[in-house]
Amino acid sequence: MKLRSSFLSAILLAVFAIASRGVAATPLPRSSPESQGISSDAIREFVEKVDKVNTLHSFMIVRHGHVIAEGWWKPEAAEKPHILYSLSKSFNSTAVGLAIEEGKLSLDDAVLKYFPNDMPAEPSENLKAMKVRDLLSMTCGHDAEPKPEKGEYTVKQFLAVPVVHTPGTHFQYNSMGSYVLSAIVTKATGKTSLEYLKPRLFEPLGIENPVWQSSAEGNSLGGTGLFLCTEDIAKFGQLYLQKGMWNGKQLIPQKWVELATSRKIANDQESHAKIGIDWQQGYCYQFWRCTHDAYRGDGRDGQLCVVLPDKDTVVVVTAKTNGFQDMMNAIWENLHPAFKAAALPENADGNEKLKQVVGRLEAHPLKTEVK
Repeated sequence: MKLRSSFLSAILLAVFAIASRGVAATPLPRSSPESQGISSDAIREFVEKVDKVNTLHSFMIVRHGHVIAEGWWKPEAAEKPHILYSLSKSFNSTAVGLAIEEGKLSLDDAVLKYFPNDMPAEPSENLKAMKVRDLLSMTCGHDAEPKPEKGEYTVKQFLAVPVVHTPGTHFQYNSMGSYVLSAIVTKATGKTSLEYLKPRLFEPLGIENPVWQSSAEGNSLGGTGLFLCTEDIAKFGQLYLQKGMWNGKQLIPQKWVELATSRKIANDQESHAKIGIDWQQGYCYQFWRCTHDAYRGDGRDGQLCVVLPDKDTVVVVTAKTNGFQDMMNAIWENLHPAFKAAALPENADGNEKLKQVVGRLEAHPLKTEVK
């Protein structure tokens, strides 16, 4: 299936999902910003700043496990699933971690172990040396990012690309490598990443009807193609913030959360580093490190799930923008310093002003690009 056709199919499934779900099954608790230690005024200033970035679709701020602010730029809505693009990678990484925990595969498994019928006739030594951990950290050894031919992801295409560098030594962004991770999950578990995660992640989090595009080979795309609502993304971030614990149950092993979100390789010389300083802090296992000792999953056009452990906070953004670093800067400048350890006095006037600003949000592409 070509990606365009797959994308249209996913859109139709996502539309169907809207009709069959509430705003959020088992929603996160809501409370005022002040009760969780930040002023409504600081959040209003954050919203006003990011509203100048073209074009945002939604935001949600979760502190101490409570949603303290949320909003959607019309015509977006809370119940509308959004394409995650490469933020899908962090969910796929979670599938890999769970499969490892269940003994289905190992970080040190050779990639070729899973694809004896797709490898080149004479695989190079570097290709033979490529491991699951190299796919996760995007250190597969390619000199340039492999691209799918005719919009189709296949394992055979990926394995045919020359492996110039010793795996594990050179960072190169690699969505096809993320797809191969998804294919390995399918080989190891007998289920697609979507099927595998449903009972282990999506259902326990109360995420209904997740949609994930698939390839002609029958695998979830892994590196892209997942559709979720804003609160679904926030729950995922909160789960990682809580070291994999949810409602008293360890959904993801704590050791995997720590492993997947810790720096594995420098990435300050790679093309993504041009986006801004938060793309120069090192790459993890399908997560990125940020400044301020934070980490995130992110995707094309401004999809963000930023986890701030030192502030016990998750910030989620969906968008169609070229202003990635502008959004990150707003988090660091307007939110990060405003979080306090203790609750603040309630501020009815500030809450009302924030409510009014959020109520007026409407998508408005800027005439000039944000640099």
